[in-house]
Amino acid sequence: MLINELKKIIVDQQEEIIQQFKKNTFIERDFDIDKIKKYLSAPNIVVISGVRRSGKSTLAILSLQKQKYAHINFDDNRLSQFTTDDFEKLLQAFYELYGEDLEYFIFDEIQNIDGWELFITRLRRSKKIIITGSNANLLSGQLATHLTGRYINITLYPFSFQEFLRYQGVELSKKNIYSTTRIAEINKQFEKYIKLGGFPEVYKISGDIIEGIYQNILYKDILVRYNIRHRDVFGKMTAYLISNFSERFSYRKLTGIFKIKDEHTTKDYVSYLQESFLISILEKCSFKLKVQELSSKKVYPVDTGLINEVAFQLMDNIGRLMEVIVYLELQRRKSYDKNKVEIFYWQNYQDQEVDFVIKKGAKIRQLIQVSHNLDNEMTKKREIRSLLKGSKELRCDELVIITRNDENEIVVDNKKIKVVPIWKWLLANSV
Repeated sequence: MLINELKKIIVDQQEEIIQQFKKNTFIERDFDIDKIKKYLSAPNIVVISGVRRSGKSTLAILSLQKQKYAHINFDDNRLSQFTTDDFEKLLQAFYELYGEDLEYFIFDEIQNIDGWELFITRLRRSKKIIITGSNANLLSGQLATHLTGRYINITLYPFSFQEFLRYQGVELSKKNIYSTTRIAEINKQFEKYIKLGGFPEVYKISGDIIEGIYQNILYKDILVRYNIRHRDVFGKMTAYLISNFSERFSYRKLTGIFKIKDEHTTKDYVSYLQESFLISILEKCSFKLKVQELSSKKVYPVDTGLINEVAFQLMDNIGRLMEVIVYLELQRRKSYDKNKVEIFYWQNYQDQEVDFVIKKGAKIRQLIQVSHNLDNEMTKKREIRSLLKGSKELRCDELVIITRNDENEIVVDNKKIKVVPIWKWLLANSV
């Protein structure tokens, strides 16, 4: 590519960013931006990965607002012919536009360019770099090999409930969460959040944009990238997994349902969905790796608004949707706070199940059950019985049931079970 062509693209993209910042109010994300600045000073490469349209580029730009930086987004059709040979021209274009004293660089969706790793590895020796990508394998291959740990990876998710409230202008404090009117307002906002989900553009534009996000992920991040031939089968399997959110599945069953010839192909399809962050897979908790590998998995889409778009059954499954929100919040806290925890589900031979097992090191720290409410006595007994069974087998005494509105403490067999409303659990770090 010609240097002048690259300059035009750089300037056009920068002007678009300036216009977006003028038109929109950008809220503070749960992730501490100062951490990114600290990581860059090490020096390290900061990698911000996550599902398409979750706000990765905005977070990167906000992190460098007070710095002179160069930025380019490779998710641009004008860069479709860009190759590794063009990186030197790109650098020259940056220096001619901004000066040779440039220290900070942002490369969006850089995984679109084959062989980018060697360029970034060389550049990082003297520059501070943020790269973003919509693929979980961004750090695979040569980058991970050459950097040998000299990078920090952040997985960014769509808005948390706390971020959503911030965007809606709902102020929180320790005092006002005991206010009846404020609790009513928070509950009203939660109803909206569980329906629309957390993609920022949904609130800036409309809920209709979710369909476009979904199709872009399928087409750009999966079908084209992995050259999938049986696109119809893949699309149907994707819709099936999203529609069966928070349910158990097996690769063998999926292979049979969609008449896929080889179970390895099914596993590949699921891994592509994971790598694009469209879904996450939760493993069964077992101290035997073989049992864990052979057991059924649970599937969680990246956003409840996406479920509503694909599954068309949103409010009929409020308890399961709450489970998705809790799962995403657990993953969000793990990524943003750099908690070295593992998350599983637990199930015994009697089909009793605990939704989430939080493990740190060799110890099980917490068991979490999610239930819409405990009004039904049979439901209440089932949830408590499963927690107690899990507590005994996994040797964990920190037991929690997250519900829509219930709040109390249950004592059974000398075990304390904390019952907490989901909105309060989601806001636990903010008030």
